[in-house]
Amino acid sequence: MTTVLLDPLAVGEDGEWAVYCHKSWAHGAPTRYGSFREFMLDMCQEFHRLTARRRGQAFVNDTTRRLDAQVETARQDALRGEHERAAAALTEAAGFGRPRAHDMADQLRRFHGQTYSVHYGGLAQDPLYSGEFVPLLAVEHVERSWDAASWTRQMSSGSDEHREAAEEILREVTERTFRYTAGGPFGEAVERAREQARWGRTETAWRTLLAAIPRWAPLGPDHLAPVGLLADPFLGPLITPDRGRELLATPRGPEAVEHSGEADEAREAEPADGLVWLADPPPNNSRPESYRFVLVEEAGPAELPARLGGQDAVLDAPVTYWELNRRRFGGRVSSTYEDCAVVTVGHAGDSRWSFALDLFAQGHIASRFVSPAVAASLGAAPRGAALPDGTAPSGARAVVVWCVPERGLFHLSVAERGIERYAFTVDGPEVRRSGGPIPPGLDPDTLFTAPAAPGEGALDRTGERRALTAIAAEFGVSLPRFAITEGRLHTFTTRSWTRRPGPDETYLVLTLGGLIG
Repeated sequence: MTTVLLDPLAVGEDGEWAVYCHKSWAHGAPTRYGSFREFMLDMCQEFHRLTARRRGQAFVNDTTRRLDAQVETARQDALRGEHERAAAALTEAAGFGRPRAHDMADQLRRFHGQTYSVHYGGLAQDPLYSGEFVPLLAVEHVERSWDAASWTRQMSSGSDEHREAAEEILREVTERTFRYTAGGPFGEAVERAREQARWGRTETAWRTLLAAIPRWAPLGPDHLAPVGLLADPFLGPLITPDRGRELLATPRGPEAVEHSGEADEAREAEPADGLVWLADPPPNNSRPESYRFVLVEEAGPAELPARLGGQDAVLDAPVTYWELNRRRFGGRVSSTYEDCAVVTVGHAGDSRWSFALDLFAQGHIASRFVSPAVAASLGAAPRGAALPDGTAPSGARAVVVWCVPERGLFHLSVAERGIERYAFTVDGPEVRRSGGPIPPGLDPDTLFTAPAAPGEGALDRTGERRALTAIAAEFGVSLPRFAITEGRLHTFTTRSWTRRPGPDETYLVLTLGGLIG
């Protein structure tokens, strides 16, 4: 039963009475309309929507013909890059229940950053499109921790072959092994972009994708954009809502214009974020975290486990910042006997440099600390050998930084081909030095002009910022902020950053149970 009430005491500027509509089968308060006209327009939409659901294409009148023509125009507009206009037209048609409208509108909404009630209708069940849309549904399923039964129900209307393929896609998404693929030149660009993002060059990866968008080909007439990219564990994080709009604004498929493609993608270098952003508040606005990193010259990220890891160290599966953060609260063994770090790896701006970064350093610089700089600087190509880009190396160096903001502690050590060149540790008012002369631009007396006492000055990170800025300038290095905090990077476990305790030295081992299931 539906009850409609007109309220003469609620009169709008146009003189219309407000309308309240209550449906007995619906929970909650009645729906309010500003006028009777607004109510009737909504009822007209509902009539067309419900009738279309019952009768499908057989339901035809002047309104449906107008809206179906509008849907086709919106499809062409979307491919031309007029996505805002297309989204508005498709949303109106979807409100009237027109076939195809909702499925196409969902694709635009997803690139606009909207995920609520985005399900792509029958496209996920259509063999022509399912490979593009089922992975997106699987990502949502995993992120919301839904059970296996809900996935089975969601895929129940497809064939046995479709359900088997959906189960395999769900497994890949769960294990973070899913990889988006596409045909032709666009598919080749996807592979290049994934490799770039994998090693931290996220801006370059994004430009590679964007340059190739005009060469993307839709799978069928209802396919407006490569939404499957959003399910890829490396490429999905690149596409923020702003970038999604930029992608949609690029003409593509049959509506694409001539594009300079690969020339555009290689024209600019990866932008430099520097190092100073490490002194900014963490993404979750928690207390300042200790961090440490190693920068290695003339070594790719894949080589770092051999330089810094244990005997059998290998790169682990890529993880996000948040996944790595959550691991800290699982069951683990904490020991002062050794201090092994789980680090993320990638390119440090210049292709000659790679980084290994521990954003959640648990240990502290103590008397048994041994900088990994010397070990990291070994194993480089002989001096004078040409690099892959044809340039001559200037020397294989390794840079180690360890900062504990709450203690006002900052360490820098630099080694070259197995020899420590110089090092310093600022610990409150005390400055300890070792090795040879420190370059003037890195002089701790200049960078840390008024060091705080140990345990104080956690809010004053001026010296830390100066030091990070100076290190970035001295070596021409940068840590890719977006890749580290929003992307997905490989990890490995380093050797201990401390030597073993001597006969008269004590150590502590704590075994902690998991706090998060």
